[in-house]
Amino acid sequence: MTHASYRPRSSRRPHWRRRLRTALPRHAARGVAWVGGNCVELLPLGETLFPALLRAWAAARREIWLETYIFHDDAIGRALAQALVDAARRGVQVRVLVDGLGSNRSIAALQAMFDGGGVEFMVYRPWRHWFNLVQRGHWRRLHRKLCVVDGGEAFVGGINLIDDRLDLHHGWSAQPRLDYAVALRGPAVAQVRASMRRLWLRTAASGSVRRRLARAPGPDLLRSAPARRRYLAELFDRAAARAPAPSPGCADAAPTMRAALVVRDNLLHRRAIEHAYVRAIDRARRSVLLVTPYFYPGQAFRDALKRAAARGVEVTLLLQGRVDYRAAAWAAQALYGELLHAGVRIHEYHRAFLHGKVAVIDELWATVGSSNIDPLSLLVNREANLLVRDAAFAATLARHVRTQLADALPIDAHRLRRRVAWWVPPFVAVVARLFIALAGGTGRY
Repeated sequence: MTHASYRPRSSRRPHWRRRLRTALPRHAARGVAWVGGNCVELLPLGETLFPALLRAWAAARREIWLETYIFHDDAIGRALAQALVDAARRGVQVRVLVDGLGSNRSIAALQAMFDGGGVEFMVYRPWRHWFNLVQRGHWRRLHRKLCVVDGGEAFVGGINLIDDRLDLHHGWSAQPRLDYAVALRGPAVAQVRASMRRLWLRTAASGSVRRRLARAPGPDLLRSAPARRRYLAELFDRAAARAPAPSPGCADAAPTMRAALVVRDNLLHRRAIEHAYVRAIDRARRSVLLVTPYFYPGQAFRDALKRAAARGVEVTLLLQGRVDYRAAAWAAQALYGELLHAGVRIHEYHRAFLHGKVAVIDELWATVGSSNIDPLSLLVNREANLLVRDAAFAATLARHVRTQLADALPIDAHRLRRRVAWWVPPFVAVVARLFIALAGGTGRY
């Protein structure tokens, strides 16, 4: 006889994460949801992105969502901040979310500008004390660079809101750093807006709004749980009331572009960006062109690159030559020998600092986003990349990258012997494992 409290395995309540996955469309659980009818425009360097942002913000009528790792208090940053304040003052709902570490030097200045201008402003994981350096999980940063205007246009990429020629650690340089973003119009904009809205609500629920408003006057300071619930309910209601109609797509350029936003988070999409890269590399037949400043991929990623080179694919990496973080350069150089031996071509960019995170495969598949190919981006940080399937866009991006390759330094066996000491690869491997554990990274790497 069966006990009254027994339930067959098939009817038991599954694990909460499995339940959440089954509640979503299958493509959402995998992390990639391709949609057609988009226009994607390449915006290399901040000198093309910043004017595009200013034009879009000046034309905004309903809402502006903005996320960035660095929003710096320099001339460029102040001009962008003032444009957001101007939009808020004419009735546009403006929400800005910045990372507490990347924007730490500018938070007070931004707070002063935005509070007086009607901009809703939050800080993701504020960085308060030196011992945050050794707190497990506190290295999980908001590294995404996203913006959506009126639900009809989005900007995705790796460009922070700071002057192209200014580096926070090395000062000013003569040449702008190499970086990329895209302007997106079409149905894929809804994916970007939905992702930003979810993170805004989650950050609000975590207490960033409570900490900020607790210093402001007024009876309802969100100190109690009911007050926080009322605030979140109001956010949902306001977002629903302002939700724009679905974008009809593009009437010009290339309305057949297929695109998808792929994110890395710590819930459903822990390795979504890495898996998207590996799947695309495994399907390559002619060429793989990859640009990243910080390069220390896990074994699965390296194996995909080596398999592609073994079957005759031209695999080319454009990596950082002008070093900003010595440890990151050591990490990349520790892998040079393994990859060169497998037939992978490696070039280092020395003209300026390299910050772009892009790839082009077979000049049919491309990605532009915030994710580096290292443990921080692939296992720890919140990241966002736009995937594009379109020959014209991929060819445009490939041409721009190959122009930079013309000035880059190719790495061969002779340069490798002079560059990397015997002890560097094992030392980097040990340090990387310790750092991944400290940062709260999950899964094998």
